[in-house]
Amino acid sequence: MVTNPDLFTGNDQELSLELHTLENPEGELHLRFYLASGKELALPATGIAEVTQPTPDEIAPIPNASPLLLGTINLRGKIVWVADLGQFLGESRAVNTDRPTIPVIAIETQEQVLGLAIESIGDMDWLDLETLQATDNLPDSMAPFVLGQWQGKNTENKALYLLDSPKILRSARWAT
Repeated sequence: MVTNPDLFTGNDQELSLELHTLENPEGELHLRFYLASGKELALPATGIAEVTQPTPDEIAPIPNASPLLLGTINLRGKIVWVADLGQFLGESRAVNTDRPTIPVIAIETQEQVLGLAIESIGDMDWLDLETLQATDNLPDSMAPFVLGQWQGKNTENKALYLLDSPKILRSARWAT
């Protein structure tokens, strides 16, 4: 109980509480990350099941699978496919798998889970969807999976692209 004098330390000391005002963030929470080409992308935090960094040995290759798929990982007892997101989006550079760990973002929509291998993880950021702009100069292989872009939302003043995770999960590209 707060009024119990035994909870206060010291005799005759004033207890002062500083009131801190918290700013309400604008927009929604997103995870920012990078492809091997250096493109910066974002996914809404609400569609991310987990972010993990398995070793290359923890990604089990599957014979005769799509070349976009690196293999499978065990994610909390569930077998999850891991795809090279950059290759899926038509990038020429594959994700670097010759390193101690590979960043993987597990996206989830209606009980479907897919791991997206990327080059590096960025920050969590509050991004305002009202300032999202139409995309320009995107390759045809990437355009169907991008909802829009924020111009100049990073230090290089390049575009930050917002991905549509349900479209990625349901894409017919996984069958090839």
